[in-house]
Amino acid sequence: MNLICKGFCLAIYALAAAGLADMLAPGPAHLFLLLSALLLFIHAIEVVLAFRYVRLYRGSLASSILLTLLFGLLHWKPLANAHARALAGILVE
Repeated sequence: MNLICKGFCLAIYALAAAGLADMLAPGPAHLFLLLSALLLFIHAIEVVLAFRYVRLYRGSLASSILLTLLFGLLHWKPLANAHARALAGILVE
């Protein structure tokens, strides 16, 4: 399910890019541009609010921030879940 949702995010960004390249009619192009701008804005807020989980990514911090900007909750929530499971394992022992 996570992969499908990430695919939808990428499709919105690709359609917005196609709109910028005048490959879409003006109406749908404008819609996809607004939708992608809204997604990026919301995901930028998520970077700030969920930074403690964004930094848990095994790759570089820059790539984790980029992935959060692109996918938002779909990137950092699995990191938060894994962190919570790890803490629960520590508390149980």
